This record gives sequence, structure tokens and C-alpha cells, in this order.
Amino acid sequence: MSTIDTNNVWANLGLTQSEEQKKPSNDVGQEQFLKLMMAQMQNQDPMKPMENGDFLTQIAQFSASKGIADMSDSISSLTQSLASNQALQASSLIGRVVLAPSDTGFLEPGQGMGGSVELPSSTLDMNVSIYDQSGAVVKTIPMGQQASGDIYFAWDGTDEAGNTMPPGLYNIQANANINGQNQAMQTMVASRVESVSVGKGGQGVSLNLAGLGSMDFNNVREIM
Repeated sequence: MSTIDTNNVWANLGLTQSEEQKKPSNDVGQEQFLKLMMAQMQNQDPMKPMENGDFLTQIAQFSASKGIADMSDSISSLTQSLASNQALQASSLIGRVVLAPSDTGFLEPGQGMGGSVELPSSTLDMNVSIYDQSGAVVKTIPMGQQASGDIYFAWDGTDEAGNTMPPGLYNIQANANINGQNQAMQTMVASRVESVSVGKGGQGVSLNLAGLGSMDFNNVREIM
């Protein structure tokens, strides 16, 4: 009596057997676990029977292990979903201007440069100074008396003599007189988003800013 090669039959029909059919699973499910427990009970030493508490402990351990695995899968799925949503949101920022903490700004051709200063308390006198890459002061912008909060500033891209400065990186330093002392303040710079990068394995989204390079999406304070 001839035998039929089922593999060839499946192949001729354009079908293949799944790996689940070919390879037995190594995972222990609830049914297999109960069978193992019954076998353990049937083969235990009659002189030294297992305590009920031991069975309950095994059941609790199995349930906890399965619960942790299910929770891990759920968290992984949620993380991937959040990363996808964040990437979708970040992609809409291409071409927009965002405000993020930095002491360096990029002056684009024919454009000005701006940002804000985080002022923790009111001041009688505040100014913002722009420096070139050699450390020379290009221009000082007087801001005068200010209340606490985010104070916005703008630089038109010219020096003290009114000359247009070349495009490139410029450093920004803000100082405020608070309680009679001159203190350096945290600055945020407005930058244009050129593109968006998504990290591998849900590692987050980065914005590629004009002239400044990559910045974590979570660092963005304001979308302008």
C-alpha cells in the first residue's frame, strides 16, 4: 500500500503547514498544569502526602507567573501605541517653530532669532545679550523692568551698528537684577523643525531643528 506525502499535497495546493502544527509548544498552559498536578497527587508518597498549602502555593505561583506575562504583553503593546501616537503628533510639526531650553540659537538667512527667558521673580532690569562663536558681544537687547514668568525677546539679526550678521550659530545669555544681584537666567530658543526621527524599539521621538541638530521631543516647551 502506497503512502501519501502530505507535505507534497499541501505544497501542490499552494498551502504550507504552520510552525504551530509542526512544532509542539514548550509553554505550559492551564490544562497541562492541572494534568501535572493530578499526576503529582496520584504518584505522591502515601506516607508523606503533600500538604494542601503546597498545592495552593503552586497554583498561586502559576497564576502570578501567567499574570505577570500577560501584564508585560499589555505594557509592551501600550508602549508601542504611545510611541506611534507621539510620532504622528511630532510629524505635524515639520516646518513649525518650537520653543525649547537652549543657550544657542541658529540665525537663518534673512531671518531674525527669538526666544524667551524664564524669570522666577520680578526684576527692575533685565537684558539679553547675543554672542558670536568667538565670544564677542554682537548685540545687547534691553528688556527693562519685568514681572515673573516667561519673557519673550526677539533679535533682528543685526549688530549694535545695524549691520546684518551672517547666518550661523549664536550664543544667548540673559541676565536679570533680582534682589540687588545680577543673575543669569534660563533661556529658551525658537527653532524651526526640519524633520522628525523615530527611535528604534519605542525609544522616543526626536526633532531635527534647523542648524541645531537633534532634540528630544519631550524637551519642547511650546509650539509657536
